[in-house]
Amino acid sequence: MPILKTARANLPRLATVFVAVAGLGLASCDDSGGDPRSQIGAHPTLPALQQYVVPPIRIAEPVGWGNDEKPTVPQDLQAQVMATGLAHPRSLYVLPNGDVLVVESNGPKAPIYRPKDIITGWVKWFAGASAKDANRITLLRDANGDGIPEVRTVFLDHLNSPFGVALVGNDLYVANTDAIVRYPYQEGQTSITAAPTKLTDLPGGPIDHHWTKPLLASPDGSKLYVGIGSNSNITENGIGAEYERAAIWEVDRASGAHRIFASGTRNPTGLQWEPETGKLWAIVNERDEIGPDLVPDYLTAVQDRGFYGWPYSYYGQHLDPRVQPQRPDLVATAIVPDYALSSHVAPLGVAIYSGGDLPANYRSGAFVGEHGSWDRTPLSGYKVVFVPFSGGKPSGPARDVVTGFLDENNHARGRPVGLALDRAGRLLIADDVGNTVWRVSSVRPSPKPAT
Repeated sequence: MPILKTARANLPRLATVFVAVAGLGLASCDDSGGDPRSQIGAHPTLPALQQYVVPPIRIAEPVGWGNDEKPTVPQDLQAQVMATGLAHPRSLYVLPNGDVLVVESNGPKAPIYRPKDIITGWVKWFAGASAKDANRITLLRDANGDGIPEVRTVFLDHLNSPFGVALVGNDLYVANTDAIVRYPYQEGQTSITAAPTKLTDLPGGPIDHHWTKPLLASPDGSKLYVGIGSNSNITENGIGAEYERAAIWEVDRASGAHRIFASGTRNPTGLQWEPETGKLWAIVNERDEIGPDLVPDYLTAVQDRGFYGWPYSYYGQHLDPRVQPQRPDLVATAIVPDYALSSHVAPLGVAIYSGGDLPANYRSGAFVGEHGSWDRTPLSGYKVVFVPFSGGKPSGPARDVVTGFLDENNHARGRPVGLALDRAGRLLIADDVGNTVWRVSSVRPSPKPAT
């Protein structure tokens, strides 16, 4: 469609003009970041903050994958398409029998209150994040393990911006953007037609700035943990709009009652149990608009009743002057996250790995899917990284595992989102721009010929 192509072609120019006009008088501010590697690990570099009227916009135009194109992986791994032609796949869940659930979803339509909301909508549309919401879960069954599903069905339909999934016994829970609902499930079934039962409401609209709700069951199945993102970047919608948001909830599975397990987590997008220590770990998207190297997104163990700073401070007790009035009582308790992933990488998927198909150097650690930046030069993220663990905590620098989502012109072939490990320990990646699920497995040496 010529109009669409013209609009996409001109949007970066229009956005740049808008930002340049809005940013007059702020010439000292720019979007050129330093080396992202200086912000990876337990002690990230934190420069002085900058403030903008409107933040710089640097968007990777989505172009999709060409014929025979696929992500790049190390020599001991191989990547292949497991499923394509999906509708904005965001998260993945592997059932005990090996079936893979693909959550195809997008956020609800956001209201427009300020000129900034229009620009945000443009950014999401241009970056491929405003695809039509399928509001469904697709099932993939690969019975022989060759990476090619023999069965592909619509497992659940007519959902409301779903994201998290958890199975406890025969109860399948889905975290829609506004509620956790329960469905009856029997192993092997390829679709569910039963009506859902609501377990509990979740913070939803009319403003629903961070709509994704990751879900994780406790090891004994008695509790569900759900990530609730903030309703703004930094309380610009009022502190009242943040009630029980920017938090991780603990929900009683029997009654639906909840408590705040941890708070001050701006947008917790993935939850996992670390098997050696039994601790809950989360990935968190931090705030924007104070510079290309602030604030690092992070991976952290989550402390019960812990406070992680948002909105009043970041990375411990570094004050954010945009939030008034301040809360020095809360800031004094702010916990420094365990591991920085670098600024604006937008982690949206995490999978903690302890063994299986992949080579031995991945036997303990966390894979993190980095959706990628929109407000930084050079772009950051757009890859899957591996953070090695030892003794139940990060033990070294993150290393790139799955790359190639950006081409040489900084166009986005795809963007990694949710991650999962199949029954054999292979890595599965949801790609919401490529509309694909990728499978990453070991390269097996060819058998030696008989002599």
